[in-house]
Amino acid sequence: MSVHQAHSPWRFAVAPMLDWTDRHCRFFLRQMSRHARLYTEMVCTQALIYGPRRRLLRHDPCEQPVALQLGGSEIDELVQCAEFAEQWRYDEVNLNCGCPSDKVQEGRFGACLMNEPRHVADSVRAMRQATSLPVTVKHRIGVDESEDYAFMRHFVETVAAAGCEVFIVHARKAWLKGLSPKENREIPPLQYEQVYRLKQEFPRLTIVINGGIKTLADCDAHLRHVDGVMLGREIYDHPYFLADVDRHLFADARPAPSRHEVVELLKPYVARELDSGTPLGHITRHILGLYRGLPGARGFRRTLSEGVHHGAGDLELLDHALAEVDSVPNPAIAA
Repeated sequence: MSVHQAHSPWRFAVAPMLDWTDRHCRFFLRQMSRHARLYTEMVCTQALIYGPRRRLLRHDPCEQPVALQLGGSEIDELVQCAEFAEQWRYDEVNLNCGCPSDKVQEGRFGACLMNEPRHVADSVRAMRQATSLPVTVKHRIGVDESEDYAFMRHFVETVAAAGCEVFIVHARKAWLKGLSPKENREIPPLQYEQVYRLKQEFPRLTIVINGGIKTLADCDAHLRHVDGVMLGREIYDHPYFLADVDRHLFADARPAPSRHEVVELLKPYVARELDSGTPLGHITRHILGLYRGLPGARGFRRTLSEGVHHGAGDLELLDHALAEVDSVPNPAIAA
């Protein structure tokens, strides 16, 4: 067994992000890391059962390992969707117990489920009986005034007793009233020590930490205490971060593609998607940050955004965007 194979499958993950981590985004991210675990956007169970299931579940095999994140609370619906996940060859089913939006609360799922640990446990148990996939939970450290460590510990202990072995913890509490989802990602203070303590008290569980992580040095620091790290906005804003993940965190010495090579790797995928009717902008919106911080990045973004806005719909737009980068002398571009 190689060194990188010995690591936890959850050692590094890209967070589920609503409206962002769709299948086009995940295909793009996979070009830069073979090992990062990818997550879908949160998909509501009723949308899967009664809505456009193929559109919501469709993904490219190269995305694996990839997890389906579910939003829901009705056990029979969660079971049915867990079965869908296995049928569509996902690698994991993740239950969202951390989203604080009003819409999610109205549906009795997301962060408010932390107030119902027995119901979450019953849901996990039922899903595990229906599928061979790992059933995991993503949650906060607390909800509203319930932010003491004992509250989270009781939640995790109760759900773990139902067979859940992986907990992804956003190290902030959630305010269900008074803060927007964006504010809930920024205002409640990060409390990493609570997540570390959770791992200490439940050493057999896989504990993944999420929230405010921005560098590989941050990852290293957290991995001294927990099993994995999950990054969200940082990866979306600076996707080429992933190019260093395999070598640094999985001891995989295979070279990562350059930024230019990433775009070239995307071209066959883009061509297939265009042939099937996918608008080019649905794909290019995810790659705008590829050259962020480098000379030519503004021209790259502008060419893609304006081209899509003015109706460009073929592969030539990618070449025009690359030309903007190539026109600026920069020895770091090939890195």
